[in-house]
Amino acid sequence: MAISTVDQEILSINQAMLESVAGGDWSRYASFCADDLSCFEAETSGHLVEGLPFHHYYFNLPAGDGPSTPVTVTMARPHLRWLSDEAVVLSYTRLTQRLVNGEPITASCCETRIWQRLNGTWKQVHVHRS
Repeated sequence: MAISTVDQEILSINQAMLESVAGGDWSRYASFCADDLSCFEAETSGHLVEGLPFHHYYFNLPAGDGPSTPVTVTMARPHLRWLSDEAVVLSYTRLTQRLVNGEPITASCCETRIWQRLNGTWKQVHVHRS
């Protein structure tokens, strides 16, 4: 099955957003998000959180000890459901590969992200991660 141009655009934008997270690049991450981004994540303890300050906190944490190691982020089995020409739901399993104490580790989580075209630009407006 061929993937449409607009599907590929959303997948590319989402991949770039994930890479900004993996690289700790707050300004790039924030550029993908609506200011009133809402989310349910493990860190929210079941509460709906709105706005970017919650996310900004995690980008400001110390990087940890030792040199940084490469991180690879993969969207496994992405599924797009178009709500309109201006809104899409993207669901996938996120695989994050990195070295921990010299050993390769792969972590996974399930994510659903809603993207909406706002003023001609695709913005992430909601995240649900588990």
